Amino acid sequence: MLRSCVIDFGGSWDTHLPLIEFSYNNSYHTSIQCAPFEALYGRKCRSPVCWTEIGDSQVVGPELIQETSDKITIIQSRLKAARDWQKSYADRRRKPLEFQVGDRVLLKVSPWKGVVRFGKKGKLAPRYVGPFEILERIGPVAYKLKLPVELSNVHDTFHVSNLKKCLADHDVQIPLEDIQIQNNMQFIERPVEIMDHGVKKLKRSRIPIVKV
Repeated sequence: MLRSCVIDFGGSWDTHLPLIEFSYNNSYHTSIQCAPFEALYGRKCRSPVCWTEIGDSQVVGPELIQETSDKITIIQSRLKAARDWQKSYADRRRKPLEFQVGDRVLLKVSPWKGVVRFGKKGKLAPRYVGPFEILERIGPVAYKLKLPVELSNVHDTFHVSNLKKCLADHDVQIPLEDIQIQNNMQFIERPVEIMDHGVKKLKRSRIPIVKV
């Protein structure tokens, strides 16, 4: 949004940041059905631009009010154009995401620094945890998951935007209990059965080959 206002003000865009902030905080937002300033303070913002509309005495010159009003109008039009473009771009790429009961999904967690989400802490923590099985569909955009015991204190119903389909193949998954991890995060893979063996001949050496 800020980028959309830079062209109109050229090299002096940084001096217009207060006006841009004012325009954003006093623009009507559909999600909250009012302006952010009104939602925070419970009343409309009073400024030199709108004092004449409210009925208070005029404390600044008409030229300054007209100039400021023109700039705010330009900023508001640019912000609206930026929001419309973002909405059209999101609508083109957005696809309805649906799951079936029994599907396994990954659950998105918030990687906020110093905040624990589902037992994961820090910005470098995994962005998704799981997989978890879907037990029930709750309405058109929510699903109930089968969470483990350690997450029993977490509400088990999540919005579809927090879920991602798990594409793992159960036939090739190895349980962690069957692997002995060393302190350096390595493990020794021991063969279960020797299927075949042979010798690869090079010019001056022989290399034994074993299929396990």
